[in-house]
Amino acid sequence: MVIRGLVEDWPLVKASSSNVEDLVSHILCYYEGDRVLAFASSPESGNKFTYANSDTRKSFSEMETTLDLLLETIVELKDKENPSTAYMGSTSIDYVLPGLSKDNNFDINNDSPIKSIWIGNSTVVPPHFDVPDNIAFVCSGKRRFTLFPPDQVKNLYVGPLEFTPAGQPISLVDIYEPDLNKFPKFEEAKDLGQSAELLPGDAIFIPSLWWHQVESFGPLNILINYWWRDVPSFMGNPMDALMHSILSVRDLPDHQKENWINMFQHYVFNYENKNFDHIPEDIHGAVGNIDDNLAKKIRALLLNNLNR
Repeated sequence: MVIRGLVEDWPLVKASSSNVEDLVSHILCYYEGDRVLAFASSPESGNKFTYANSDTRKSFSEMETTLDLLLETIVELKDKENPSTAYMGSTSIDYVLPGLSKDNNFDINNDSPIKSIWIGNSTVVPPHFDVPDNIAFVCSGKRRFTLFPPDQVKNLYVGPLEFTPAGQPISLVDIYEPDLNKFPKFEEAKDLGQSAELLPGDAIFIPSLWWHQVESFGPLNILINYWWRDVPSFMGNPMDALMHSILSVRDLPDHQKENWINMFQHYVFNYENKNFDHIPEDIHGAVGNIDDNLAKKIRALLLNNLNR
């Protein structure tokens, strides 16, 4: 869902209408000198943050630096015909630019969203997903978002789950020039992709697990996003459950996996508290209503079992 002009009154968005140098000065008013992780890639890579030659080498380099030096580099690159990429990925706003979030705030009716800022020139981040819900606000430059439904995981040819370019698994397909001999099933995903271009002040809501490619255009792009989960903080990360299931369930004999599907349906996906009324409430354990105390017990049990 795209919402045009949602944060057009933010001071940061208004500052984006000035020249790049003035916008940089506005940003640095909040900066206190903390170091950040920056990324660089060459024009030959298409300014894409992915793997080199479809193997496990990254197509970019990363280094620790300061935000003022990164912005200085971006300013130096702005008039080049085919510039390399200088980019700071997801970074806590309160860490790197304390006070900016207070002056540029949006109420999402959640007590503790993770608020991040992204700064760079022209970049391409291939299709990936996030576990939390996500609302992204374009503050400077132009962005193009291309979304694919969660069920297209089977057609997106996702790279490694562990060794990722920047934290999340990514699709290995070039969505504009797909090699359909190598990635034939992408044809189906391509038909289901939806794209939207956003300008400063616009926002987009990206639900949990929706695949999205993000492209930025122009000399200085700034994005702020909020991630949140509408569940208590003591709940675990579903990705951990996926990895453990790969370890313990995936390679079982087929007939056993069929039986485990029934178990997962009963205890997880079709869970209803009333199905366990036959168990006295004081010994419900993991089948009861999960609170912080029960979550700690389940974690302790899992850690003990995993460490055997």
